[in-house]
Amino acid sequence: MSAVPPHRPQGPITSQFTPREPGYLAGLNAEQREAVMTTEGPLLVLAGAGTGKTRVLTTRIAHILASRKARGAEILAVTFTNKAAREMKHRIGGLVGASVEGMPWLGTFHSIGARLIRRHAELVGLRPDFTILDTDDQIRLIKQLLQAENIDEKRWPARQFASMMDGWKNRGQLPKDISSADAGFFANGKGQKLYADYQARLKTLNAADFGDLLLEGIRLLKENPTVLAEYHQRFRYMLVDEYQDSNTAQYMWLRLLAQSRDGKTSSNICVVGDDDQSIYGWRGAEVDNILRFEKDFPGAKIIKLERNYRSTSNILSAASHLIANNESRLGKTLQTDVGEEGEKLTVTSVWDSEEEARQIGEDIEQYQRQGDNLNDIAILVRASFQMREFEERFITLGLNYRVIGGPRFYERKEIRDALAYMRIVAQPNDDLAFERIVNNPKRGLGDATLQIVHDTARAAGIPMLAAIRELIETEELKPKQRSTFREFVRQIDDWADRLRTIPHHELAEQILDESGYTAMWQNDKSADAPGRLENLKELIRSMEEFENLAGFLEHIALVMDRDSGDAADAVSIMTLHSAKGLEFNTVFLPGWEEGLFPHQRALDESGLAGLEEERRLAYVGITRARKRCKISLAQNRRIHGLWQSAIPSRFLDELPTHVVEVTDTGSSYGGYTYGGRAATRFDARDPFESVYETPGWQRAQRQQQTRKGPGPLTIDGDLVARSSGPSAAYALGERVFHLKFGYGTVTAAEGNKLSIDFEKAGPKKVLDSFVKRG
Repeated sequence: MSAVPPHRPQGPITSQFTPREPGYLAGLNAEQREAVMTTEGPLLVLAGAGTGKTRVLTTRIAHILASRKARGAEILAVTFTNKAAREMKHRIGGLVGASVEGMPWLGTFHSIGARLIRRHAELVGLRPDFTILDTDDQIRLIKQLLQAENIDEKRWPARQFASMMDGWKNRGQLPKDISSADAGFFANGKGQKLYADYQARLKTLNAADFGDLLLEGIRLLKENPTVLAEYHQRFRYMLVDEYQDSNTAQYMWLRLLAQSRDGKTSSNICVVGDDDQSIYGWRGAEVDNILRFEKDFPGAKIIKLERNYRSTSNILSAASHLIANNESRLGKTLQTDVGEEGEKLTVTSVWDSEEEARQIGEDIEQYQRQGDNLNDIAILVRASFQMREFEERFITLGLNYRVIGGPRFYERKEIRDALAYMRIVAQPNDDLAFERIVNNPKRGLGDATLQIVHDTARAAGIPMLAAIRELIETEELKPKQRSTFREFVRQIDDWADRLRTIPHHELAEQILDESGYTAMWQNDKSADAPGRLENLKELIRSMEEFENLAGFLEHIALVMDRDSGDAADAVSIMTLHSAKGLEFNTVFLPGWEEGLFPHQRALDESGLAGLEEERRLAYVGITRARKRCKISLAQNRRIHGLWQSAIPSRFLDELPTHVVEVTDTGSSYGGYTYGGRAATRFDARDPFESVYETPGWQRAQRQQQTRKGPGPLTIDGDLVARSSGPSAAYALGERVFHLKFGYGTVTAAEGNKLSIDFEKAGPKKVLDSFVKRG
């Protein structure tokens, strides 16, 4: 019996098995998938806010590893923060189901830069065990160099020179690259020599500072072609996160590693970023790096991620219309994947910043009653000084809050220092306050000198200030130290005498000026110094609400005693710069006024580039919101100690009207416009329209120039303190006339702000310049 031949199917033989798609690709949209799978050649992934860029980047690395295109050690993956690097390692491990310890070149620019230099330390004049200096060590070394050159450190502060060098290093400039124009003004033309001496001294110490971790790497790769060729061979794939935040040195470092010796681009470099979220120009970031990617890497492919998984369509429409006003951008339009139009953005105009804090507090309480978690609510401010009124209002309401990216207002160093000066004037026995300020700013008092003061005070059982009064009459201290202490005691006694004759907030400003504390921050060229000066101004303003210094200090003690910063459910308060990468259901954006946002300093220093970065900051703020975005502005803010009518931010005019709901009553937003800027709703013939014709900061300058007679000193050139007594022009109970509200009677006055009970319009607050005697 012959065997039955097996059935043979007709036609071509096809496999009934379809390879399964890797699990790490599941859930990716078409653009994300394309960005992951396009592994060959230069690639720019232009990722809008909330479009899943981190997922794309980590999935791309996982795909390269899983498809065996490269081993972990052949991938260079660069991030900007250690947190981002840790998150990336964790995600990759989860996707490929293995450890990523085999990826030694995944980390921040500076951690990878340090690893590179240690491998070839001898080629840059160092040993592999070189030390990385912190800021304090760097300042101490600069002071030694200034002393060696007989340069007055008070006139040419070490911190100022450290900031200059940081700028040079961020631009990839060695001492030989510095022109006389760049460095000539410092120490009468010695800037370049000091820089060269500083770098030479680092080599002697076998040390590098933070900037050297990239600067020396650039020099290493430029001067050693064989080393550069080694890394061209090693790195088969390069990936860079947040490319829009790269500075010039980081750009040069990457370009060297990404290009072969003949100048052609390497086959595989992928950068991920969003030109619309480049907000760190003040610390050296160059948005042009991402804008010119196609030019730097010919043949580069651009993939845009425009599907947003965070926000409603109204929020995205507002953000897209706003950022479209920037000229320097590659262009993209965000589209929501949330599937709902959502609430409109609200723009609310209030009388002043106190009312703004009160209104926002009430809104948050309402959302809390509706079941919203405080963790899902954030207040994003342009400047840190804005936080104070929100913090105090929330304490009054019993709302938990946390400050992200820095301490709470009264816990900031400059505020604690200023309060210590006021405490020692109010209570000379306060040794803790004394120890904080006795050498702050520096008065040339060493540890040995202060130990003598300690020992004398303990032996006699008296406060340290009393001990100094005794020591300056004896010979225990050297003449120079006695002279310094004598002047210090004289100042404290003088301030205490003045406290009995002038308002406490004016005295506080004089204390900060005469002690040299204000000048210390004016001479500090670090990026946070202007913010510290603004915080000091806000502190002076806050004191006007209290009758005396004792009442103010008691209030501060009670405020600081309340610890809500670690609450499980709390409102987040932070600056817009700190908010990047975060998201919340409800976002409040206060202070949308010209001079504050966009910030006048950014406009003065950088012009159009500064304005476009401020607009990108507004874009970042709006796109942090998932469901609600609530913008507010104050009609009046205290500028130079005077109430000034605030001009609505030009960004308000750039929001599309169909997604914005104006909730103000008689505000400065939503009416007719002039010069492309929102104006008042008053009738065009209204004489008060003129108050908006001149920017508030210009009027304040004119008013200060015409101010006569002695008065309080200034913080950073601004008059902050001003007597809060009745207006000099009008007395309480006086009958006055207002062209808009008619006749009324003055019921209260604070500086140049009047409360008037109008016969027909009822109680109103107005500026005294808008009324005349009836």
